[in-house]
Amino acid sequence: MSPAPDNRFRVGELRPSQLLHTFGIGSIADLPNLSVMVMGLDRWDPGSASVIAEQRLLAAVRRKLGPQVAQLRLPPHQPKTRDPFGSWASVGVPVEVFPGWLRCSNPSCNLLAPARSGLFTLKANSYAPEKTRYVHNHRVPATALPARFVLACPNGHLDDFPWLFFVHGGTDPGPGHTLTLVERGTTGEAANIFVRCSCNESRSMADAIGHTNQANLPACRGRHPHLDKFDSCGEQTRTLALGATNSWFAMQLKVFSLPRTDEPVEQAVREHWESLSILAPLPAETVKALLPTQSAWQVLEQFGVESVYQTIAALHASAVAPGADEESETQEQAVDLRAPEWDAFTDQREHNLDDFSTRRERGRIVPAGDTGAASALADIVRVTKLREVSALYAFTRLDAPDWDTSAGAVGADNRRCAPISSNPPSWVPCAETRGEGIFLRFDEARIARWEQLAAVREREAVLRTAHARWCQRMGAQLDWPGVRYVLLHTLAHCLIREFALECGYGASGISERIYARSGDQPMAGFLLYTAAPDSEGTLGGLVSLGEKDRLVPLLGQAMEAAQLCGSDPLCAEHDPREHGRLHGAACHACLFAAETSCETGNRYLDRALLVDTFAQSGIGFFDLLPAMA
Repeated sequence: MSPAPDNRFRVGELRPSQLLHTFGIGSIADLPNLSVMVMGLDRWDPGSASVIAEQRLLAAVRRKLGPQVAQLRLPPHQPKTRDPFGSWASVGVPVEVFPGWLRCSNPSCNLLAPARSGLFTLKANSYAPEKTRYVHNHRVPATALPARFVLACPNGHLDDFPWLFFVHGGTDPGPGHTLTLVERGTTGEAANIFVRCSCNESRSMADAIGHTNQANLPACRGRHPHLDKFDSCGEQTRTLALGATNSWFAMQLKVFSLPRTDEPVEQAVREHWESLSILAPLPAETVKALLPTQSAWQVLEQFGVESVYQTIAALHASAVAPGADEESETQEQAVDLRAPEWDAFTDQREHNLDDFSTRRERGRIVPAGDTGAASALADIVRVTKLREVSALYAFTRLDAPDWDTSAGAVGADNRRCAPISSNPPSWVPCAETRGEGIFLRFDEARIARWEQLAAVREREAVLRTAHARWCQRMGAQLDWPGVRYVLLHTLAHCLIREFALECGYGASGISERIYARSGDQPMAGFLLYTAAPDSEGTLGGLVSLGEKDRLVPLLGQAMEAAQLCGSDPLCAEHDPREHGRLHGAACHACLFAAETSCETGNRYLDRALLVDTFAQSGIGFFDLLPAMA
């Protein structure tokens, strides 16, 4: 990271995946001595940002941001050298100091003033960027730390806390006032933090915290500090502590790289066909000479110039060359990202590509006549290699973005979101991870019969009513995902817990992808996977659990554990309609997973749909398996 745009020096380091999931555009990155805002995409230098080839994801992003989006790119980066003043040191993601107010760390001073007031000096450190800091120009120089509070509004705006306005009760005190921020006691709570003015006015920060005290704050000015601009707003603002988790929520699209052919070189050429097609009509020697100059050569180099040229020529000459038909298919896939993935996982062929490799468990999963939990499985696929690409296209503050589980990953976002650039972007930042997973497909006929049972439909009505009340309370417009989704989602969470005990990865490192749909093209399954930004992916601990001799016992253990929760009977008797919740019998003690694992933020979960609980019986899918055999 480097401050933007005048003083180009490094102030810290972040991984590419962090720039999408944790410290993306518009977020506040907390460094040891600084707090900085990641600036908008207009400030980023695409010249040092590698292009990512993933046409399905690009088409989906275009549906969100417009047809002007031409590329997906990794964050700007150059390989690090031993020279701290080399060209690599000025390449990075631009940031600026935020919040704009600093407090002197000297307990006898506690001065609170703007960073640009001239009272503080920025001390850069090229050899140890994380030690860059502001120093108060006092008789005894001391490090100046970021002010602890900021203002936010539901429209995605963020602003400095109005210290002068607040301490003087909403009046303009005029020039010449000096502020200090004093803490009493050792708890650090807001009631013990006081803002004092040189005119003897003083006020506790407790008066700025909570809904009842929002009247003490000014209306939102519509500030987007990451874009250096203001919008018209006027919403009621809310005080946030610096580093609060609800100050930034990423809005992303994610896809898995899917096979277009079983030949690795042809797969790679097809992925980069948009740029390579320009070379196809040229003479052979010209094409071979130009290939090493292409941005895609980093991926294609492993196959050699001759092999890549022969593949380009063959595709160009054949009737199956990627063209209008394939582009039309890509546009259709952008509407529903999950259907093509479902087709790839349920394909009876096995694939062996760098970014998508599968091994299917052959033979019977359980012996004939066995009605245990595993008898509901129709297919087990061990995904030994997979590649996930994520794109950041917007973000929200205060409230997480909505999910649309019925339309795949490209659903309607009904919350107010903030843009990542001032102008319509021509590219968006991405991150790619590689890993492994286990795909489970369930018996469609049994699930369809279970969905139609009167007791199940009655339970679905309860959950659906709670869903409607939640949408009304939150001002959201989300389709009900269906009881099939809740069943599969709950089972996925149960297995995440069981897998984490066996595979060597923490539960927070195992993610889910649910495929649930009724109708003409039904889907009933899910993928549990783990992925890492390292180019080699993960180590195989998870995929080994996909062997049926290991998976069948784990599924039985998961169902046994789901029968009882440490919070029962409160968990089992939870009525989601009372408070408009999006989950039934589920809580932190039994089903809730880490934010990195669950695709819907621990919504749409209910143990009662899996097995009998204290409060519900006769609707658990796995308890009813013998009757549906």
